[in-house]
Amino acid sequence: MSKTETTTAETAESAETAETTAAAGSAGETSLTPEAQEARELGAAGSQLSTAPREESAVGGPSLGPIGWIRWFWRQLTSMRVALILLFMLSLAAIPGSLIPQNSVDELKVQTFQEKHETVTPIYEKLQLFDVYSSVWFSAIYLLLFISLIGCIVPRTWQFVGQLRGRPPAAPKRLTRLPAYTTWRTTAEPEEAREAALAILKRRRFRAHTVGDAVAAEKGYLREAGNLLFHIALIVMLVAFATGQLFKSEGGKLILEGDGFSNTLTQYDDFKSGSMYDTDNLEPFSFNLDKFVGTFERKGPQVGTAREFEAHVSYTTEAGGKEREAVIEVNEPLEVKGSKVYLIGHGYAPVLTVRDGKGKVVFKGATPLLPIDNNITSTGAIKVMDGYRDSKGKKQQLGFNAFFVPTFAGKGNGSMFSQFPELDYPVLALTGYVGSLGVDSGLPQNVYQLDTSKMKQFKDADGNKLAARLLPGETMKLPGGAGSVTFEKDIKEWATFTVSQQPGNGLALAGAIGAVLGLVGSLFIQRRRIWVRAVRGADGVTVVEMAGLGRSESAKLPEELGDLALTLNAEAPTAPTASAPEEADAEAPTAPTASAPEEAEENTDVSDTSTAAATTGEPVEGAEK
Repeated sequence: MSKTETTTAETAESAETAETTAAAGSAGETSLTPEAQEARELGAAGSQLSTAPREESAVGGPSLGPIGWIRWFWRQLTSMRVALILLFMLSLAAIPGSLIPQNSVDELKVQTFQEKHETVTPIYEKLQLFDVYSSVWFSAIYLLLFISLIGCIVPRTWQFVGQLRGRPPAAPKRLTRLPAYTTWRTTAEPEEAREAALAILKRRRFRAHTVGDAVAAEKGYLREAGNLLFHIALIVMLVAFATGQLFKSEGGKLILEGDGFSNTLTQYDDFKSGSMYDTDNLEPFSFNLDKFVGTFERKGPQVGTAREFEAHVSYTTEAGGKEREAVIEVNEPLEVKGSKVYLIGHGYAPVLTVRDGKGKVVFKGATPLLPIDNNITSTGAIKVMDGYRDSKGKKQQLGFNAFFVPTFAGKGNGSMFSQFPELDYPVLALTGYVGSLGVDSGLPQNVYQLDTSKMKQFKDADGNKLAARLLPGETMKLPGGAGSVTFEKDIKEWATFTVSQQPGNGLALAGAIGAVLGLVGSLFIQRRRIWVRAVRGADGVTVVEMAGLGRSESAKLPEELGDLALTLNAEAPTAPTASAPEEADAEAPTAPTASAPEEAEENTDVSDTSTAAATTGEPVEGAEK
């Protein structure tokens, strides 16, 4: 150990002793407690096994000024205990965001929730439960956790770097007070025993050096490195989360077979982005949905479960670029530059042909309908906004509520439903309205719902509301020569896609991997110190003492010390005793004992453990009997 390092260790030991003595004196004590005495005796040898800062408490202590209170508050905030509490609070704070609809995800669901729960809606709005991740209280927890982790890691990192640059501290005066201890007498010279111990410890990858009459060694630095890596990884994950929220973009698009999509803002059905995202950063690509393939299980307990769910697309990465083909499946997105295209859903789009009273086609096309169950029972609306005139030549608008089942069931029960997702027996039910759809008002409408407030339902000759169930190829006549609606045999399929940019995903993955590696290191690696002292006893025989100290109690430390002692004993064999010289060569140090430091017997003469045992009636702690 260098002179500077020795002085620092002695200064720390002196300061710790003075502090303990002062505390005892203020409490009216005349002697040190066993814990304080142990700390004084171990000194630097028992310190700095961890980079954790010393706990400070303002309770029962001297009055603190403003600076003192600020320091105390900072120490509390940057402690690992508070960081874990904040991390737990952040986990709890995220729960409402998964249970309550969020404006940042689906505003329509939020509106529906507010309409159904008028009582709790004002309370939720005041608590910002519809915008959890941008709320004041969630942001406060997030920032406090961020500050806590940084304030804890930075000083511990510098302290750990200092420990790596230093050397293991010198052996304490009484090795018998350490949790693991063994000793024996040897015929080898003290210098030879120390040199042998130094070589053995270095072969075992200990950082070792000789200090005075003892060899000091230390191992297990990766434990603290694992702790620091784990907490740094948490910061990386927090940064990744913030990056993803600020710079993300996500948009949805429903595409019919044969139609395409270009990655521009106007092409999206819905689009959301982070507060710092620039829409000019949208990747310039496009793709067409050539064909959708969906097959379902027809037998067994999983009947109706999707077996094949594929969207066959052709795409280009730039205008006029080469066209490529790809297959998008669930959880297997198409990656184009920095964007990912996910397959989200699937449904059917019946093709309808609407004619006016003169037989003129005023509407023909596929209308996507939204599934309402796993068998793709679907509902929607068909709107004819332009080109239709009634029997009197007056411009009108038509609307039809549609109910579609790919495999019809429910005949004779007054209702219809689908019993299988594939197009085995498709049936379309229609109810027609005439009047104003309300699209000219400028207010946004749901394309899958029909506003009938300014419309009248068609009625048949008997005055009943007009409704019909159509098979592919069948036609429903509108009363009074108003026209007709034909359900064409061609039924198209559609698929919904989500195009997203998540810039923080790679960073979050790196943070998660780092957290796991750091946690493994901190749990399975033990930092420990070994000291080997070899001195000449009063009778001229060399006495070897070995002791170990770990950061935490572990059965592996006595085992490791015993293994090291047996290896060293082979090079520094046990000296013969006066009572049984013929058995001396067979003697070896016994397994080291593990006991509480306060239970150790104080013995000023450890040069001959056999003599000490005979004199006092009890063996020295850790010595062989």
